[in-house]
Amino acid sequence: MIIEITGDGFLYNMVRIIAGTLVEAGDGRRTPESVAEAIQSRDRANAGFTAPPQGLYLKEIYFE
Repeated sequence: MIIEITGDGFLYNMVRIIAGTLVEAGDGRRTPESVAEAIQSRDRANAGFTAPPQGLYLKEIYFE
C-alpha cells in the first residue's frame, strides 16, 4: 500500500494518524463518511490509530 500526502505543514504524528485512519477505512473498520467526519470535526479522538513509523519517509520538498 502506498499513501502519498502533500501539504504545506504537518502537526506531530499527523501523517501517521491520516495513514492509520485510511487503513481502517480500507479494512472496512470505518466508513468513508466517518473519515470525512473525522477530518471535519478536527478532533483527534474521531480519527483512527497512529500508524507505525516503519516505511514512512520524506519523498520530496518543494520550494517556491
